[in-house]
Amino acid sequence: MLNTVSRVWIVGGVWSAALAGLIATSMAMGARFSTSALLFVIGAAPALVMILIRAGAPSPSVTEILHSVNADNDGR
Repeated sequence: MLNTVSRVWIVGGVWSAALAGLIATSMAMGARFSTSALLFVIGAAPALVMILIRAGAPSPSVTEILHSVNADNDGR
């Protein structure tokens, strides 16, 4: 079964389950709603940052960087 599921989905599911457990535990301990909301924001922020980074353009490879430096120096 794990061969058909990507690593991103597994990590995302574990992350979400841990965050949900943390929020449920804080509510069960009698924490205020604002405290639980803050825990949710702090827990969800790294995942949102990773989604935004992944949605951007891929970073250039070493070959592409070196080729652009060599192309600039050809007209000395």
